[in-house]
Amino acid sequence: MIVKIIFLFLAGMLVLAMFGRLRYPGQKKIEAMKCPKCGRHKIGKGRCQCKRKG
Repeated sequence: MIVKIIFLFLAGMLVLAMFGRLRYPGQKKIEAMKCPKCGRHKIGKGRCQCKRKG
């Protein structure tokens, strides 16, 4: 019984890993909207917080 539970758990983890490798449409656009200096996501057209002074 325990072997069956372990097998089902590992099979479930395998399925989750397969879905985790999928690339969604627009993924490159999302990655391009990151700040090259600090890696934060930029929201809007303004500067990143790391480049602002004050």
